[in-house]
Amino acid sequence: MEQASLKELEAALAVARRGTFRAASIDLGISTTALSHTIGRLEAALGVRLFNRTTRSVSLTDAGRLFIQNVAPTLQDLHKALETVREQRETPTGTIRINAAPFAARAILSPLVLEFLRRYPEMNVDIVTEGRMVDIVRDGFDLGARVAGLVPSDMIAVSLGRPQRHAVVGSPGYFEKHGKPMVPPDLLGHRCIRVRLPDGSLYRWWFEKDGEQVQIDVRGQISLDEASLTRAAVLEGAGLGYLFEQDILPDIRAGRVIRVLEDWTPPYPGLCLYYPGRRNLSAGVRALLELARELARQADEPGVD
Repeated sequence: MEQASLKELEAALAVARRGTFRAASIDLGISTTALSHTIGRLEAALGVRLFNRTTRSVSLTDAGRLFIQNVAPTLQDLHKALETVREQRETPTGTIRINAAPFAARAILSPLVLEFLRRYPEMNVDIVTEGRMVDIVRDGFDLGARVAGLVPSDMIAVSLGRPQRHAVVGSPGYFEKHGKPMVPPDLLGHRCIRVRLPDGSLYRWWFEKDGEQVQIDVRGQISLDEASLTRAAVLEGAGLGYLFEQDILPDIRAGRVIRVLEDWTPPYPGLCLYYPGRRNLSAGVRALLELARELARQADEPGVD
C-alpha cells in the first residue's frame, strides 16, 4: 500500500469538517477538482472509500468516520510540534484563522488586522464571516470575534476596547416627508428597514433610557441581513435604518444621514477576540492578541477618538 501524504490527510480532515468539497477547497486554497483528486488518491492508497458522494452532499462512510477519529488527534499533535519549532523564530509566521460576525470583521480589519500584517509581513490572516455562532475549536479557527455578551463561557476573551452602540438614521429627504420619531414607539408610524437575523427571524429594535428598556417590532417593506445593504437603502430614502454606529458614523458626520433617538441608544459591552484556554497559542496568535490589547489601551486613553 502507498503511504498517505500529510497533504492528503489534511484534505480528508477539511472535507469531514466542512461537509462539502467546495467549502473545504476554499479553506485549503485549492480547486474543488484538485481536492477531489487528492481524496481519490488517499482512498486508493488506503483501499477503502472514506466519503459517500452525491450531487448534493458528502458524508463519511463508517471507515471514513473511524479514520478521521484516529487521524485528527495525531495531526493536531503534529501541528503543535511544528508550531513549537516555528516559535523559536524571532518573526512569527503562519496563518491565523478568525471567525467573526460581519460587523465584527469590519471593526477589526483596521487598524488591528492590517496593522498586524504590517508589523509581521510573514503572517497571513484568514477571516471567515458568519452571522451564526460556531464552535471555533471544532471548525478549525484560532480566534473568534463577537460582542462580549456572546462569547462562550469556556473561552478566554480579550476586549477590543470601546463599547458598541447602535444608531437609528434616515436620509434628510426622508425626514422632510415623514418627520422625525421622538420616542421609540413613534417608529411604528415610520417606514423602517427590518433586520433579518441568521436564524431567519426579524430583529426587534432595542432601546434603553433611564433604566427603561423597549423593544419595537418595526414595520417596513424591506428586510435585509447585511449592514451595507441597509446603509444603501437608507441613503436612497427608503426608510429608517438601525445600524452599528461605526458603520454609519462617516455618513452622519458628512450630513448624508440624520441620527434620531440618540438618547435611547446607550453604549453596551464592545467586541472581544476569544480563544480556548486549553490551547497552546502560536507565536502569531500571541502577537495579534498583544497588539489588540495595545490598541484597546490606546482607545481607552482620554482624548483619543
